[in-house]
Amino acid sequence: MNNALVNSTVLRLENVSKIFNGSGRGTIGVERVSFEARTEELLLLLGPSGSGKTTLLSLAAGLLQPTSGLVQLFGKSIESYSAAELQDLRAHQVGFIFQTFLLIESLTVSENVEVVLRFTGKSRKEARSRAASLLEMFEIGHLAEEFPATLSQGEKQRVAIARAIANGAGLILADEPTGSLESKQGLEIIRLLRDYAKSDHGCVVVASHDLRLVECADRVLRMEDGRLRSSS
Repeated sequence: MNNALVNSTVLRLENVSKIFNGSGRGTIGVERVSFEARTEELLLLLGPSGSGKTTLLSLAAGLLQPTSGLVQLFGKSIESYSAAELQDLRAHQVGFIFQTFLLIESLTVSENVEVVLRFTGKSRKEARSRAASLLEMFEIGHLAEEFPATLSQGEKQRVAIARAIANGAGLILADEPTGSLESKQGLEIIRLLRDYAKSDHGCVVVASHDLRLVECADRVLRMEDGRLRSSS
């Protein structure tokens, strides 16, 4: 184990606010939010719909720029990255998991994982081998040549997680990853993400309204109306 990786800060927000301007007035997305997320932890952003969780994930990934405050990703301010550097960072070091999975229906399960590896320059052989290993790890290796339309919700989410971690991302951002899953499936998915954080020195940030996930998280930040209300 590389001790330098343990508990190092991957994501840091300091007094971050985001105001969306539209219809002649500003709407607060998040307001004066500060927190850190570290390697080997699963951090849960818990709050109802509209509380600002998705906005925070978008700020963390550099998909949105803050109106005020500081966002640091891997020790460097988001504002100091060029557009090309941010794109490269998201391709290699940031994985995304969505409630709606966003699998490519015309590709097989294996190809859905391979595509992100090919995008970062892996050969077809390397990508296929890595995809096969991940699918076996998530116990869906037998589905490699199936298409997404034939999969259950839980199977689709496992494919989405395999795709997100395929490049060994240091930061995984998951937006309501259990929202369309049954209770047992949802907890299994979160445990898989927590295992990734522990075994691969990753940092996982999950945004959810699902109270069942509290028991699986290393830390919980509770959000309401765009602000952090408490932590545990």
